[in-house]
This record gives sequence, structure tokens and C-alpha cells, in this order.
Amino acid sequence: MAIVTTFGRVTKSVGAGLHFQLPWPIQKIYKLDKRIQIFEDKFSEDLTADNNNLLTQVYLGWRISDPTEFFPRFPSASTTAAERMLEGIVRSVKSGVVGKYNLADFVNADPAQLKLTQIEEEIKKGVQTQLELNKCGIEVVFLGIKKMGLPESVTQAVFERMSSERNVLSSRYQYEGEAEAQKIRASAERKAAEILAEAEARAKEIRAEGEAEAAQILPIFQQNPELAVFLLRLDALQQALKEKATLILDQRTPPFDLLGSFPTNNIPK
Repeated sequence: MAIVTTFGRVTKSVGAGLHFQLPWPIQKIYKLDKRIQIFEDKFSEDLTADNNNLLTQVYLGWRISDPTEFFPRFPSASTTAAERMLEGIVRSVKSGVVGKYNLADFVNADPAQLKLTQIEEEIKKGVQTQLELNKCGIEVVFLGIKKMGLPESVTQAVFERMSSERNVLSSRYQYEGEAEAQKIRASAERKAAEILAEAEARAKEIRAEGEAEAAQILPIFQQNPELAVFLLRLDALQQALKEKATLILDQRTPPFDLLGSFPTNNIPK
């Protein structure tokens, strides 16, 4: 874009294209760059709300928003002069904003406790407000913290505090883990006790059923002990040959000796 001055006073701003101009010294043209300019302030030290020294540096992108305000404010539309003013405004606003926050808002072991985005936005709004009050014709497009540091005198104290915070988090997670493990163990022990109680109750029922059945059969077996032995051996043989199997055994080994005690021609088919 360009600014047109008539006898040294700004009369209009024009964009690209063909425009009519009166000859010098009546009118003069000053060209301005509307692209975004990048500016960085100095790495400077400020005091936080909890009285800790913090070194910070910010970067910002700015551009000319109103050339009729920008040109009279900065001779010959100098971006260098504009950035000298920006440096002072940024330094003042940044110092005020940093002083409102604690060191833990800038540096913290827990990312959820950081407030960097909020701090950057507050600095940006403060700088823009000052530029508008001074009628600079400048718009701040973006602003961010580029670099942070700690003076050597406080670095060790900060590391110790961060280590302490990390230990607190570690202890809390360990306590929560142990509590959860205790709940799981208690639940498992309770279920095991229930299963064991059910098993013992079922075992008692089976023993009672067996004893009742034995009580009915025992008198018969007492009357004929040989029959009892024979039936028990026959049952053992039946259990052994329940599935398809080929057995090679000594026929004198009980209960297989029963196979040799009958004539083969008498075995039913």
C-alpha cells in the first residue's frame, strides 16, 4: 500500500494500481508493507507473584492495520521505529502480566497446572490495548513465549520443588495402586471362600448320600462277604474297560483274574 501526502500532510492511502499524483513538492508517495512482521523482545528478567525471578522472551507478529495512523506516528513509515516502540510496550506489559502469576504457572511437573496459553493471550491483549491508545495503526496478529529461563541462584530451588512435587504424585499413585490391589485381593479371597464353602457343602451331601447307600447295602454284604468282594472287583473291572482299550495284563492280577475263572464257552455273546 502507499500513503499520499499533500504539502507534508497525509491525504489518503491507496492500494495497487494506477493512481493520479500531483508533482513534487505538492504530493509525495510513501510505500508501506502490509505483510506480517516478526518481532522478538529481549531475554529479560521479571519477578513472579511468589517472588521468584523468571527470564522470558516473547515473539509476536504484527502488521499495519491503519496506514493513516501509522505514517504520522512513525517518520517516513519506518518499521524500525515501530519496533522500538513495540519493544517498550511489550517489556512493560510482559512485566506486569508475569507479576500476576506464580512460578508454578510457568514451570510445573504437572502439565495440567501450566497457564502458558492464558499468559500469552493476556500479554497479547495488553500490548494491543496500548497500541490502540497510542494510535499506532498496528495490529498484533499473534504472540507467544519463545524462551524461558531461571537465574542460576534459583535454579536448584526450583529443581528441588519440582522433585518434591513429582514425589508427591508418585506417592499418590502408589497409594491408589495399593488400595486398588487390596480391593482386588479382598474380592478374590471372598469369592474363593464362597467357592470353598459351596464345595465343602456339596462334598458333605455326597458323603451323606454315599453313607446312606452304604448303610442299605452293608447288611447284605455282611450276610455274604464273598459276594461283596466279587461285586467290588467286577465294578473295578467294568470301570477299567469302560472305554475302548487293549490291555495286556497278568490274568492273576485282580480284578482281571475274574476273566480266567470262567470257562470261555460259557461267556455270553
